[in-house]
Amino acid sequence: MSKTFPGGIHPSEHKKRSKKEQIRKAADPKIAVIPLCQHIGTPAEPLVNVGDIVKIGQPLGDSERYVSAAVHASIGGKIIAIEPRLTPFGAKVLSVVIENNGDQDVHPSVRPYPNFKDLSKTDIRKIIRGAGIVGLGGAAFPTRVKLQPPPDKVIKTIIINGAECEPYLTCDYRLLIEQPKKVILGLKAIMKPTDALEGIIAIEDNKPEAITAIQKAIDEEVSHHNLRVAVLKTKYPQGAEKQLIKAITKREVPSGGLPADVHCIVNNVGTAVAIAKALTTGMPLIERIVTVTGGSISEPSNLLVRIGTPFSELVEQCGGFLEEPTKIIMGGPLMGISVPSIDVPVIKATSGILVPSKKELDDLEPEPCIRCAKCVDSCPQYLLPNLLGDASENDRFDLSKSYGALDCIECGVCSYVCPAKRNLVQLIKLSKNELLRKK
Repeated sequence: MSKTFPGGIHPSEHKKRSKKEQIRKAADPKIAVIPLCQHIGTPAEPLVNVGDIVKIGQPLGDSERYVSAAVHASIGGKIIAIEPRLTPFGAKVLSVVIENNGDQDVHPSVRPYPNFKDLSKTDIRKIIRGAGIVGLGGAAFPTRVKLQPPPDKVIKTIIINGAECEPYLTCDYRLLIEQPKKVILGLKAIMKPTDALEGIIAIEDNKPEAITAIQKAIDEEVSHHNLRVAVLKTKYPQGAEKQLIKAITKREVPSGGLPADVHCIVNNVGTAVAIAKALTTGMPLIERIVTVTGGSISEPSNLLVRIGTPFSELVEQCGGFLEEPTKIIMGGPLMGISVPSIDVPVIKATSGILVPSKKELDDLEPEPCIRCAKCVDSCPQYLLPNLLGDASENDRFDLSKSYGALDCIECGVCSYVCPAKRNLVQLIKLSKNELLRKK
């Protein structure tokens, strides 16, 4: 029987147009714009200067701060600027701009590591940190930090999130099918420094090909007694950390707590593959899989993309627009964000580029709450989104805090089910940002 959690919704999947499209390599960009902050935490500081010639995989920036992540050159070429550039989040961030000279030489620091079994816990953490690996599911939290929980937090279970419940996106699905051995190697590399007792790959039951591919890869492992697949009911937001843990282990992450509080760590499929690549080739995180899709895209695709590639170049490689776009979204329709320009660069958090057609967009004006409680019934965090929205609209942020605003996972379920089309998740985000600013 498929596992699941209370609450949630069943939105239309819209995955058919890209789910059968095998991963193909995107053309390298002519100009790569690489922000020095693509992650949660402290921005990296530049290690290079304008005029330098860099090679693929060369460190461009790093920080001594604990919660941070290194960034690397995704192409070879000349650094033509180090200046604030617009990112998908709408802010200008100090970025390294590289002009591609066609040089495919790899930096000497990029070297494969010997036998995985010979690596210590410290070795693995250092490799992950040096490779600049962050969560590729969208949060972009530095992975090395996740793998070093406080001494009082005993980790028993590592969960690799292959649910990919967000509509339209299929990049994780293709990784599960095409690179199952790398998923398993990444899982084992995560388990080792945490002393976890079991490793679980969580996949929704609407992805039978992925389940079969991963199970086959597990069966081919010499020792696989502590590895298994967990089949989940297809429901949104099944892939959210807290809901995933609840469905698989029946443990409930406490309010204000973290997965480590219930002996778990959750990582994305893409993150596991990035770790496997760093171990087997030494190559840091310079590329990722991006789903380019939506009703306005001519040829929906799953592309292996170099970090820093402009969105516009990827759209062009997918046949261009079928109609003039009214909105461009990084990620999926429920948790993604509207980007300010088609020329912003792909960053580590870019799981998808979604360009919906006009008929796919719901542009109805919000109306007053009708107190139907659909948002309350559907909220996977057991919150009261209607009251949280009211508090935010009236700038009563302390009241919003008392209603549990900081426990919101920003999944967008409340906005999706609201018949009055209130922008509830945006209102709750406003409250959270204001509360965190005050703190």
